[in-house]
Amino acid sequence: MGAGEVYREAAQELGGELARRGIGLIYGGAQVGLMGVVADACLGGGGTVIGVVPQVLVDKEVAHEGLTELHITSTMHTRKALMAERSDAFLILPGGFGTMEEMFEVLAWQTLDLHQKPIVLLNTAGFYDALLAWLDDAVEAGMLRRESRAILQEARSVGEMLTLAGIA
Repeated sequence: MGAGEVYREAAQELGGELARRGIGLIYGGAQVGLMGVVADACLGGGGTVIGVVPQVLVDKEVAHEGLTELHITSTMHTRKALMAERSDAFLILPGGFGTMEEMFEVLAWQTLDLHQKPIVLLNTAGFYDALLAWLDDAVEAGMLRRESRAILQEARSVGEMLTLAGIA
């Protein structure tokens, strides 16, 4: 959940806004963490929530059992492929290794022209400032093309995130 209440509040706001706008949520299917909060808020607002969870997480009893749909996959790779296939945009909240791994994978896929879906990072309370600075440094160092860096859009609010993702 993060150390600050601001992260949970942003997650609740995102879920509520998705429901209010009639936008379905497709996510990793867990009942824990910030994405669990987004799912609960979306469901609480009458929204549709589809979870895609690998069997290993079902076995650890973290799968959310109250979703509109729950797809159980055999591996993390098939989980990510199904989520990516069914998604219209990728919305990134503050998170750890799993969040970063999934974010960089969809960024890499876009540089390979495997999709052209919006990728928007919610920079709650400046959580991602250092990461964004590193990406800018990577451009200046010649390690990342400027057009590739531009794929990742930054939002400072849920409203801005949804606008950048084309969900206004």
